Amino acid sequence: MLLIFTFYSCKKSGALPPQHINTFYKEIVTADDRKTITPEEAKTYHVNKTYQYEYRTGNPGHYEYNYDVKGINARGDSVFGNINVQGKYGAGILITDSILELEITTEWISHGKLKAFDNNRNEYQLVVK
Repeated sequence: MLLIFTFYSCKKSGALPPQHINTFYKEIVTADDRKTITPEEAKTYHVNKTYQYEYRTGNPGHYEYNYDVKGINARGDSVFGNINVQGKYGAGILITDSILELEITTEWISHGKLKAFDNNRNEYQLVVK
């Protein structure tokens, strides 16, 4: 006895092909991102005081968070500032005791803790306020 099996592919009728959505997402967060919220970001602007971020924009999987941070430089001097983070990396501005504003890039190193570098490659240890 010969058995023949036929496999059929099922397609949903009327299914739309995948589309590229959310073209306003940036590949890299810059220090200037924290200064303004674009009209596209304003559509998804969200504040939730339960969490440590100041606000969030974007959609699931592509959120950009804004945080106030404080910390120390390599000499132990206090710094504070504001950053935007998307995923593991971000950027922002730190203010030193001498009221000097420094552009920084950041990287999460653990929950609520970040490592940052300024343009001169000076390192900072930061925590979310």
